Amino acid sequence: MVVGLGNPGARYHRTRHNIGFDWVDRVADRLGVRWTAQRRYQAEVAEWLVDGQPVWAMKPQTYMNRSGQAAAPFARAKGIEPAEILVVHDELDLDPGVARLKAGGGHGGHNGLRDLVEHLGSKDFLRLRLGVGHPGDRSQVTPYVLGRPSPEERSRMEAAMDRALEVLPDLAAGKWQRAVNHLHAPVSSGD
Repeated sequence: MVVGLGNPGARYHRTRHNIGFDWVDRVADRLGVRWTAQRRYQAEVAEWLVDGQPVWAMKPQTYMNRSGQAAAPFARAKGIEPAEILVVHDELDLDPGVARLKAGGGHGGHNGLRDLVEHLGSKDFLRLRLGVGHPGDRSQVTPYVLGRPSPEERSRMEAAMDRALEVLPDLAAGKWQRAVNHLHAPVSSGD
């Protein structure tokens, strides 16, 4: 299961905080699968098969701070353990253009992650951390993440999302270390 974090509605479209939604939208586009509203789970869900097994992508429609209220009941209903969930989210501690995988860990002050930990009853889910940079002052974090990046920042963020898409087959096949090695390898500057 892949859970992209973000906020529903046009107001939040393409903001830094919605990069998780942006990434799972790219996954759905690449695989040619459609989002369907799952009112019971307060989410949009897309499904595809990997080696005959279903894989789900989810965009909680509960707003960021309540992401766990959508993801946890869905995961339980499908028999998905926390360690089988990849959460895709914005990361202030990484520069735009950087994507990193991480297994487990705390919420680091991220309210979406905090709610997932609370509702899943575990912090042992996987994370795809997509860098959005930091505004420099803690008091500016909320308007910063709810704002849209500059065209140059957006270009770097999109390159990182594309690079992370390259490891999707390994992630879906459970080849975690191979995905980490590929994604974390230095990016070449071209020929």
